[in-house]
Amino acid sequence: MKRLSTADLKILNLAIKEGGTFDETNLENSSLRELGVGRILDALASLKDRGLISLEDNGSFLITDTAREILWSTNTPLWARILRLLQIKSCSMSEISEILREAKDRISNEIEELRRGQLVLMSPQRINETVIKVFEILPKGAEEIDRIETEGFERVNPGKNSNRNAEILDIIDTIQKEIQDSCVKPAQKESMVGKLADLREKLEI
Repeated sequence: MKRLSTADLKILNLAIKEGGTFDETNLENSSLRELGVGRILDALASLKDRGLISLEDNGSFLITDTAREILWSTNTPLWARILRLLQIKSCSMSEISEILREAKDRISNEIEELRRGQLVLMSPQRINETVIKVFEILPKGAEEIDRIETEGFERVNPGKNSNRNAEILDIIDTIQKEIQDSCVKPAQKESMVGKLADLREKLEI
């Protein structure tokens, strides 16, 4: 798989949103403008060199089939697309659903399997007084992505990776969420969450 940076992801996601093609106006009207002109131009050149976008005669850019295969093709299993996305950046459930163009219930089912297989970690984060579940890829998940490149999707099935640590992981996640939701002082919350992280590390979960 061609590795993507966060800038690459934003540009390709813009292309998907715009039906496969985008131009300078689309870039200017998107959040990409925050990256700055220099970084955008570098990212566009890199994507073009890697065959992920092509430059059309009218000056617009077209996302290629090669790029679609990474995150947006049904030829690629959803679990693999989720891991590939999380390898680029940590995301909430809503972000995963929005970027991959998949229903949240499908994403939720796949995420649960990946989490039980210890390929993905869920961390509750408080944003504007709301606790949001943010998912990030674990080293074991990155290893599965590497295995895909050599063994193919048929030989890799992370849904079979569940083990007896899954129940412990559920309990730790629940306790962590309850701590974040509690009225305990921030310093105490940080201490308790830190102890849970130490516990998770000692249990190698």
